[in-house]
Amino acid sequence: MYVDPEAAGKGVPSRDVLLVSAIITVSLSVTIVLCGICQWCQRKLGKRYKNSLETVGTPDSSRGRSEKKTIKLPSGGKMGNTAPMPGQTQHDESDRKTEPRSSVSDLVNSLTSEMLMLSPGSEDDEGHDSSSRENLGRIQFSVGYNFQESTLTVKIMKAQELPAKDFSGTSDPFVKIYLLPDKKNKLETKVKRKNLNPHWNETFLFEGFPYEKVVQRVLYLQVLDYDRFSRNDPIGEVSIPLNKLDLTQMQTFWKELKPCSDGSGSRGELLLSLCYNPSGNSIVVNIIKARNLKAMDIGGTSDPYVKVWLMYKDKRVEKKKTVVMKRCLNPVFNESFIFDIPTEKLRETTIIITVMDKDRLSRNDVIGKIYLSWKSGPGEVKHWKDMIAHPRQAVAQWHQLKA
Repeated sequence: MYVDPEAAGKGVPSRDVLLVSAIITVSLSVTIVLCGICQWCQRKLGKRYKNSLETVGTPDSSRGRSEKKTIKLPSGGKMGNTAPMPGQTQHDESDRKTEPRSSVSDLVNSLTSEMLMLSPGSEDDEGHDSSSRENLGRIQFSVGYNFQESTLTVKIMKAQELPAKDFSGTSDPFVKIYLLPDKKNKLETKVKRKNLNPHWNETFLFEGFPYEKVVQRVLYLQVLDYDRFSRNDPIGEVSIPLNKLDLTQMQTFWKELKPCSDGSGSRGELLLSLCYNPSGNSIVVNIIKARNLKAMDIGGTSDPYVKVWLMYKDKRVEKKKTVVMKRCLNPVFNESFIFDIPTEKLRETTIIITVMDKDRLSRNDVIGKIYLSWKSGPGEVKHWKDMIAHPRQAVAQWHQLKA
């Protein structure tokens, strides 16, 4: 390196030294500025990320409101066609722009989620299937014996959580009282219209019964659903041997209802399939076959055929029926019927399947019935849900015929 002798002698730095110093100064300044910018960016980005997290987790966000409304149960009143369904998510305009969905698929999805939430036995079906099937409600009653008057007193007080037996989603319950094994002499309560938690508060007297005979009897209570146009549907029963009770004073009991001993199994079974077409607004009902039907004729056989009623709310809309199969308890029908059902009316729709015995000389006999809707029994509701969940597919299932 060249050094000016005069400058060196005077202690003045050379041009190279000044150039290096300037470069170092500029580098330090740039480094400081860049560090400041980075810290500012980090603060801004961190604040923005924090705000985004707070927005997602805020209950007031549109996503939070939709999820809460999806799981909200209905109030129980009748809904018009314009009212939103309990399982239907309401989106604002921004949601509709970013997530376009067809109205038909929207409604099908809402119906499916609603049925999963509201239908009987739908909550944890695998773990609680047996308990849900036995949930027939319970009944409260009192029993006592008057030794001086040789009279047994039975008071039917009330029932709770009875299952719906009518296609309207309710029942018309009443109670029959027997002292088994005597089935001829019975007493009955009044019918409580459209009530799943009826109160009767009616007292019944069995007079002239010595105590030694009373303790040989079984108190049998049968709860039924009154039907004006056909046989009454059994709901459940309670049996108590009177020798196991202290009859010296009136005792009050709450008893769970059990399936009636003359239940639907003896009436036979019916195999049918349902196919829902949301784009065509229709349901195809295929009556496939039946087995072990109850013999209704003197010769130990039946002449079965099947009636299919389409019901909307409480009104009969359309009826179709199969051909009659002569002298057969295991008939094969394989007949399909198409019913036009708008998607918005699906919630209020019920399909009633009735297996009949044709009689040439008298009135045709009812062998058994099946009510298909989202608010029927556990087996029927499962079939209905499977139909909704698998559109345009035929879903087949066996059903026990009920009285």
